[in-house]
Amino acid sequence: MLYFRVMALYLDIETDYENQITVIGFYSYLTGMVQLVGNDITPPKVEKALPKVNRLYTFNGNCFDLPVIERQLSLHLREWYECLDLMHLCRQVGLHGGQKRIEQKLGIARQLPGMKGKDAQWLWYQYEAAGDLGALEDLLLYNREDVMNMVKIRRYLKKVGASD
Repeated sequence: MLYFRVMALYLDIETDYENQITVIGFYSYLTGMVQLVGNDITPPKVEKALPKVNRLYTFNGNCFDLPVIERQLSLHLREWYECLDLMHLCRQVGLHGGQKRIEQKLGIARQLPGMKGKDAQWLWYQYEAAGDLGALEDLLLYNREDVMNMVKIRRYLKKVGASD
């Protein structure tokens, strides 16, 4: 019997007030956690950094992350990967709401509890306008938690038998 293992990639972006990408964070078992920031977010750098895996997981990425990446970087990740949106998989098992709400329901803790996307935009502004490195550190931690908590959500979904 031939066994084929699906290699997964988890991806999340942050944007500024003009909806420009400020951080692309992703995780796979091949790369570990990777974050590209600001001027490092170019099509060649993103393409080179992304691993060659089968499947891409996002949370509400079909509506936000993937279209923004396509529009700004002309990278069509839906053509490169089988793309699955964890938000829709959560709904299959009765989990509704945004990622943070679902994390709360599943008991997944954060180091920056209560922080939302608007706060991430403010942190980027603080970093850009004032050179606040603490704001950049918090922004990167927020993005890392978004990405790594998707891994935990998927683990839960597999445990309860959600199809993906």
